[in-house]
Formats: sequence, structure tokens, C-alpha cells
Amino acid sequence: MISRLFIPPQNHSFFLFGPRGTGKTTLIKQSLSAEQTYTIDLLDFDTEFRFLNRPQEFSEVLAALPETIQWIFIDEVQKIPKLLDEVHKHIEMNSRFHFALTGSSARKLKRGQANLLAGRAFSYSLFPLTARELGATFDLQQALRFGTLPKIFSFFQDEDKKIFLRSYANTYVQEEVQNEGLVRNLQGFRRFLPIVGKENGNILVLQNIAQEVGLSAMTIRSYFEILEDTLLGFLLPAYRRSIRKRQKTHPKFYLFDTGVKRALAQELHIPLVPGTSEYGKAFEHFFITELLRLNAYAQADFSFSYFATQNIEIDLVIERPGKPLLFIKIKSGEHVNNKELRSLISIVHDTPQSEGICICREPQKRKVESVLVCPWQEAAEAIGL
Repeated sequence: MISRLFIPPQNHSFFLFGPRGTGKTTLIKQSLSAEQTYTIDLLDFDTEFRFLNRPQEFSEVLAALPETIQWIFIDEVQKIPKLLDEVHKHIEMNSRFHFALTGSSARKLKRGQANLLAGRAFSYSLFPLTARELGATFDLQQALRFGTLPKIFSFFQDEDKKIFLRSYANTYVQEEVQNEGLVRNLQGFRRFLPIVGKENGNILVLQNIAQEVGLSAMTIRSYFEILEDTLLGFLLPAYRRSIRKRQKTHPKFYLFDTGVKRALAQELHIPLVPGTSEYGKAFEHFFITELLRLNAYAQADFSFSYFATQNIEIDLVIERPGKPLLFIKIKSGEHVNNKELRSLISIVHDTPQSEGICICREPQKRKVESVLVCPWQEAAEAIGL
């Protein structure tokens, strides 16, 4: 059994958000005593139908539970946002229960103006597995090709992994949006998804994507918001402070998992070969998602962005409370030519109270002027995560 970095609180109600398949249900069931927990699974049609028609039945059920029950676990709570009013009532009444609430979509809760309990329940996120969680079993090549959703590690054949990821992309990503009624034009959204995979990690130009899909830029913007709200991806903003002339201002977009990205982009059949641009993009995607996951688990409050001009691109800019501003270049090579570090050295030199790191696959750390060249396995610790 893989130990997760996130450990659920044992004496306080909490939300646990994350895409389907990240292991939320498994983690909570492992963390809470089965004898002390009552589970409401809203993925079960009959259960969902019952509480959807009479949310007040929730309190009636709780009133009949034995004294041994301390936790109420509601799986996929976004399916019935009104249940949160009932949860709120019980928390305010100081009832004996704590509540564990999972969700794979914040959009329905926001759209339905759901009661998010105003801090009465802590809020956390769960992600695909990190290299730190996998430890000695982590395989970089496999992570780049197939991602790190927990289910992927139950398959031993590459073809089975591809089938799972295609099913995840087609069934979950499309049907989740369809079932939640998040878009009107399903055909347009289906045309949009492969382009999202191909545009992963690129600076977004909504008008260009709109022309390719045959929809308006406003609709494309709403589709990216849906992917964010359903936790399937995130925007990486451009660094907001002025450092150089003509800085890029549009955000980048990254999907939450490298394997899901390749499935949506219909690239699972394409080999990932070190030294190619596709390998470099996959390595960058992996490392950025890895850092964001570690930051969330550590509750480090780091802020992430990127910096780019016409001639320079810095993959990550990290603002760390109480620490120097950090500029990061991510290179997938086993050896980085010092000439490739010139732009990073220059930007660190021109920015007071800043540091620079080049993350790569070199075997050991070295220093080139003001920049640390660092193996990716040691980089999170060097960054402070």
C-alpha cells in the first residue's frame, strides 16, 4: 500500500477535492475507522435520488445512527449541494459527528451557490501520486508516458495502461461534463478536448483555439474554466511584475496528469524518446505538476507563474514567503550546456533578491555563476518543498 503525503484530520470536519481516480475514497476509508464511520455514496443512483428529493432525510438518518458512529463520509458531495446546508446545521449544533466530504468538481458547488461551510470544514486537495509517495518504485519514463493516477499501477502491460487512459479521457472527462450539464454544445466540447491536450503547456491564445474548434473565444474561455473547476487542469499565469520589455501576459494551461494529457491529445501510441521536444515537454509538465502537488500538501503557500518575452522563457517563477524570488528552467537533458543557462543567469542578475535553478537529469548538482544546476530528484528539497 502506498502511503499518501496527505493525512486526513482525525478530529475536524473536512472537504477533500480532487479529480476522479486520485484515490480520495480509498484514502478516507483507510484513514477512518469503519466501525465509527457512516458512508453516503452519492455515486450510487438510489442514494443520490433519495437525498436529492428529500435533503432533510439526511438529518433523519443521522438521528437514527448508533452512538458508535463518529464520522459521516459523503462521497462526491457536489452531486447534491443542498446537503451542505444539512451538514452546516449539524456542525453548528455541535453534534457528535465530524464530516468527511469529497468532491471531484467545485463548479457545481459554485454554480449552485452551495454552502461551503465558511471555514467550519478544512479544505484539502488530492492529486495523482507524486514521485515522493512512490519512492523507490517511481519510474520517470513510465510517469511521463502514462502519468501517476493510482489505478495505472494496477496494470502491468503498456496496452492495458493505454486502454485505461483512453477510457478515462473518453468516459470520465466527457461524460462527467455531460452528466453535470456543464456545456450545451457537447460536439464542440469534444472537438476542444484533443486541442487542449496538444496545447498543454503552451501560452494560450484563445482566438487561435476558437478558430480551430469553430467556436467563439468566449466559449473557449468558458471551456477552460470548466476544466479548472472540475479539477482537470490549471492555469499558470504570467509573472505580474515588470522585469523586461514586452513580457507575455497570457496564461499557460496544464492538465492535471501527464498520462491524461497524452490520452486527450491522442498521443499514447507515440514513443517518448529522450532528446526530443516531446520528451522535453512531458518532463516539464511532470515536474511542474509535481511541485504544485508538493506545495499543496505542505501548505507552503508558494505562488507559481512563468516569465516570457520575445527572446526569453523561464518555465517557473516561484514566490516563496520569506525567501528570495526563484526563477526555474526545466531541461530534460542528461547534460545541460552552460550556454543554455545564459538567459537564466541574466534574469537572476537583473532581479534583486532572486535565485536561479536549472532542473534537469544530470547526475549531481553543480553551480554555474549564480545558477544551481540540479538533478530533478533533489530539486523539490532545494526549492524548499
